[in-house]
This record gives sequence, structure tokens and C-alpha cells, in this order.
Amino acid sequence: MDKLKFYIVDVFAETKLTGNQLAVFINAKSLGTDKMQRIAKEMNFSETTFITSNEDRGNGYDVRIFTPENELPFAGHPTLGTAYVIQNEIKKRMVDIINLNLKVGQIPVSFLSKNNQIDFVWMKLKTPIFEHEYGPEPWTEMLGLEKDDFEKDYPICEVSAGVFCFIVPLKTLNAVKRAQINLNKFYEFIKNSNAKATLVFAKETYKEENDLNVRFFAHYYGVSEDPATGSANGCLAAYLVKYNYFGENQIDVRVEQGYEIGRPSLLLLKAEHKGEDIDINVGGKVFMVAKGEFFI
Repeated sequence: MDKLKFYIVDVFAETKLTGNQLAVFINAKSLGTDKMQRIAKEMNFSETTFITSNEDRGNGYDVRIFTPENELPFAGHPTLGTAYVIQNEIKKRMVDIINLNLKVGQIPVSFLSKNNQIDFVWMKLKTPIFEHEYGPEPWTEMLGLEKDDFEKDYPICEVSAGVFCFIVPLKTLNAVKRAQINLNKFYEFIKNSNAKATLVFAKETYKEENDLNVRFFAHYYGVSEDPATGSANGCLAAYLVKYNYFGENQIDVRVEQGYEIGRPSLLLLKAEHKGEDIDINVGGKVFMVAKGEFFI
């Protein structure tokens, strides 16, 4: 009976087992798409990744990302978690940058070390794309909020830094806590939209040292609420710079997420205008949780 090694890592965690966990499989070249999809469904994390090239021949490592329901072109915490596994379990030595070849293209991942140990892992995202802007209507009904809960000086916007999502600025932490997706209205709304998930945020936070509180809803992808998501926060970083949310055309902020579901996470966002483009980097801590073998 064949078996594959896998590792469970915790990404964007403030402390171990509070962030967003995923399973990372190595030596997965022989698996076809159907088997990867079945394994991802069996593991039942929000995402599972498969490293299909265990050698970097100068062009990075080939990686595929699956939810329990489908394959994704890109996702943030799987990208960071997979690079961490490559660093620790395949290379087994400290390197500055590892390139992952994903469906969305190549994503470089860098490592910040302290005392010869990985401290933070960072990824550089694709140039963002901005699409439609919206006012509070029809989002009041879709989120179960009042018009006064929305920031009046900043629009709701569809943004992609790899995967499209709606970025929704709210006034208070209380508004963020009360937000809930009305699925019938939301699914009707997104029929003709590239964005299928929603990030709501506010400046008010649970912890004084953090800059923003965030919640992310992704029912369409089989995740009602994610404790930490790098792809959507990459979209948020682009949004903050484009609309000068902090009064500048560059940011270096701490984002808390997952508090409402008891999974406090911390994401670091850096972004700035580079000519006409916006340069985006998303980082956080990664912890090794467990490793095992999967019989196929």
C-alpha cells in the first residue's frame, strides 16, 4: 500500500493552534487531480496543499491548492504554510526566498529569522485589480447591518491580489461583530461578479497594539468564516493604499482576525505605490503542529 508524508502547520497564529491550519503533502507528483480532491475532502481543512515537485531546478516548486470542494488558483495561508514545510522538511537549511509555482503564477515567499529560527514568513502578492465600487445598498440587507454602520468616506470594492473578494469598510468593532451573510441575497448578488467572498473590517480592535479588526466570510468556497486568510488581506492591503485609508500611499499594519470564532490570528500587511502599481506583502508566523503518513 502506497503512503504519502504530510505535515500540519498553523499559519497566522498569535499562539500555536489559534490560527488557520492546513495539511501539506510532499512527494505528491504521482497523484492525479481526483485523488488530490478526495484527500482534501478527507482532511477537511479549509485548504490542503500538494507539493508535486520536491526539487527546485531554478524555477521554484510546483504546488496545487485544494479546498474540500475544489481547486484554487491561490490562497494565502496555504502558500506561507507550504513554503515553511519546504524550508524545514525538504531543504532542511535556511534560505532567504522560496518560489512557489501556483495556478495564479509564481509567488515568492521570504523568511525573516531570529536566533537562526524562522520568525515570520512573507509572501509577495500579484499586482492588484480593482473592479466595481458600491455604496451601503444593497449591503445592509446582505450583512444584516444599518446604513450608519458603513464608513461613508470609503466605498465597498471588488479587489483581487490573486483571488477576488469584496472589501467592506465598517465604522466600529461592534458593526464587524454583528455582520452576518444573508446567503440567499448574497448568492443572488454575486451571480455576475468575480468576487465570491467578503472581508469586513474596522479600525477599532480587541488589542490596542493592532491596527484593524477583520472578519472574512467564504460560504461559496465551503468556509462560513475563516480565522485567518492571506489572500483576502492582500486585497485589503491594496484597498488601504488605493483609498489612502490611513492618510498615506503606503502601509505597515497589524491585522487581527478570528477573534469572533475563538481563533485569534495576526497578519502583517505591507503595501505601497510603486509607480502605477501597488506592491503588496503579507506575513505572519507559522508553527509546525503535527506530521504523519496518509495511505492511498
